[in-house]
Amino acid sequence: MASSSLARPAADPHDLLHRVFGLPGFRGQQEEIVQHVCAGGDALVLMPTGGGKSLCYQLPALCRDGVGIVVSPLIALMRDQVAALRQLGVPAAALNSSLTAPERAQVRSDLRAGRLKLLYAAPERLLMPDFLEMMDGARIALIAIDEAHCVSQWGHDFRPEYLGLSQLAERFPGVPRMALTATADPQTRQDIAQRLGLEEAPLFLSSFDRPNIRYAVLRKEAPLRQLQTFLRAHEGESGIVYCLSRNSVEQTAAALTQHGIRALPYHAGMPAETRAANQDEFLTTEDGLVLVATVAFGMGVDKPDVRFVVHLDLPSSLEAYYQETGRAGRDGLPAETLLLYGMQDLVLRRGMIEQSNAPAEIKQVERRKLDSLLGVCETITCRRQAILAHFGETLAQPCGNCDNCITPAETWDGTIAAQKALSAVWRTRQRFGVGHLTDILLGVKTEKVERFEHDQLPTFGVGSELDRKGWGSVFRQLIVRGALEVDHENYGALCLTQAGEAILRGKESVRLRQEASSFTARGLLKKKASRLEVAESDKALFEALRAERSRLAKAQNVPAYVIFHDATLAAIAAARPANEAALAEIPGIGASKIERYGAEILEIVGAGA
Repeated sequence: MASSSLARPAADPHDLLHRVFGLPGFRGQQEEIVQHVCAGGDALVLMPTGGGKSLCYQLPALCRDGVGIVVSPLIALMRDQVAALRQLGVPAAALNSSLTAPERAQVRSDLRAGRLKLLYAAPERLLMPDFLEMMDGARIALIAIDEAHCVSQWGHDFRPEYLGLSQLAERFPGVPRMALTATADPQTRQDIAQRLGLEEAPLFLSSFDRPNIRYAVLRKEAPLRQLQTFLRAHEGESGIVYCLSRNSVEQTAAALTQHGIRALPYHAGMPAETRAANQDEFLTTEDGLVLVATVAFGMGVDKPDVRFVVHLDLPSSLEAYYQETGRAGRDGLPAETLLLYGMQDLVLRRGMIEQSNAPAEIKQVERRKLDSLLGVCETITCRRQAILAHFGETLAQPCGNCDNCITPAETWDGTIAAQKALSAVWRTRQRFGVGHLTDILLGVKTEKVERFEHDQLPTFGVGSELDRKGWGSVFRQLIVRGALEVDHENYGALCLTQAGEAILRGKESVRLRQEASSFTARGLLKKKASRLEVAESDKALFEALRAERSRLAKAQNVPAYVIFHDATLAAIAAARPANEAALAEIPGIGASKIERYGAEILEIVGAGA
């Protein structure tokens, strides 16, 4: 199974980095982490998606004696990782439910014989007695727990099957253990360390900033039409659209298809084979496929050329939003995100928290995390600064690459409007929701208004300066800033808080965000992000290389990006290497890939020279 790229023993990380992975050097804290783990140390690694997290355990596994065991939550992720490693000449395998009995037997045989350097397994499989016994008989180089936030009850994707991983420290003493995640607030970090017995392990905390990602939040008006407007600017590009419900996923995918946009649905309620087929098509299609999905899709998805992520509904927390938007632009090239957000989203998310069976302390944390996300939605300053501040990181200057930086938000003195809204809540005894309160302010004599004699209130008809959307914005912003609360046990009735009473009594003034029409997503499109830049003189060669990559990918039944990233092909087209030595200088091309594909690449370059 092993290739010549690993034939001679080499424990030097720098040598393997260049020879196997084809990379000119380490990024950020990678070198420090690799050296620490190679020396036998435990580690807690927090690194953003696309930051090179996988290399932090893959490289030490190659440098140390034995096999690296990687705990991974998803079969699709394992498959992609194994395929990518095998392309590099690294003997890797996965043990999961998708394998046939002979395939599982082969993996076990390879492990016993010492023929593997990396073995991936889901947490529940790894903790099975037969798997642990198999590990007892092998030389273990390290144990890496990927997506480690899954172990924490404070994380956005808690998975109880991760809890048993704490026993690995006792079972395999002296084996370095790593916990890795792309997102974790301070509370979650502490919980990960405690639950996995890594309290004494050093924390390697990288910057959470993904400067290549553009963030934008727009008021939800006509979500499907807003989505279509956005997608027209991304024609020919791959991206993900997240919806809250399975029904919404199906409807959105069908509507996009009807409008000539290639879209596939993905949610946990679909037949397993259909879901897997749609995921595979998305991962292997190079251009222009939109995957419409619930949050069931995405953890660990390693498709590098996702150019956009859209949320048609409000995510559960800022951590979830960061993780989901982080699936865009993993190749480092520009990517865009869009979140559509409205009053119903706010009410629904808060209702889901209050109506859950979670303990009170968890509900409190979920409220706090949702409030952090709402703060990012409503901020009039740089969104990237607000996101990073949540993770304890300071960005000195506005980013220049979010909608608020590109098109600064306008504000207005909303004190009087806020007082009118709060007065309507108070005079109706805090028993009614936004729709009814808006009818009162606008002076609309509905059957409900007349039945409760609310047309006799002093606030009836005093809000003619704003339309229904305008009052919806006022109420939403008052809820986000804590002046109003939603009583979910009383059909979404609004209630005053102490902060709201202070505004109502004139003790505090209020500035509100000016709600301009967001329908055309002007703030996003005004300053279009550039994509992969290929010189006009190199485009023909670049497309010829892409065509060859597609042929190779189909022949091997692997995603095209597993063979070469677009950036690597662009670098080849620009450099036009004349021999294998020159080809080896291109980032992303190691010894194994030269051995596999070097002759074909050089032939294509020669023909296009």
